[in-house]
Amino acid sequence: MKIFSRLMLAVVLCAAFGLTGCATVTRGSTQAFTVDSVPLGATVSMSNGERCTTPCTLKLKRKHPVSVEVCKAGFSAVNTTVQSQMSGAGGTALAGNVLIGGLIGAGVDAATGATKDLRPNPLMLTLVADAPGCIAPSFPAVPEGGQTPEEYAKGRKGKKAVAVPAAVAGT
Repeated sequence: MKIFSRLMLAVVLCAAFGLTGCATVTRGSTQAFTVDSVPLGATVSMSNGERCTTPCTLKLKRKHPVSVEVCKAGFSAVNTTVQSQMSGAGGTALAGNVLIGGLIGAGVDAATGATKDLRPNPLMLTLVADAPGCIAPSFPAVPEGGQTPEEYAKGRKGKKAVAVPAAVAGT
């Protein structure tokens, strides 16, 4: 009986330590973020230095908000901020950590941003015709809590580097 009790204790402890960081394991610290526009083909510039053409999907950290500018010749530029907010699934995983006793896991989830989601996602925009409209796309300012292009590039170790124009890198 004593051996069975010790075995059960070992199983419970292994499960508790194995489940630390539940949201980090189940959801990950990054999220696919999609931007789409009507009309298609607008340039999307983000405060972290990323740039793409609509429709596009990028993998971004859940933890950091990002400012977005959408620009297309003949249309007014649109500037908005995508927020990093606690999600329902992330909150559930965080609560699971606390209930199971994985306070370390709860800290890991909070630190990695795995409990958060980027919102709105997808970012769907209808551009308004305007002459001459947006002539040249620009990178928007970094929002509070966001990443600079340099911080973002450093976090992408081993991945293709983000090209940041010299004019933006100096600001």
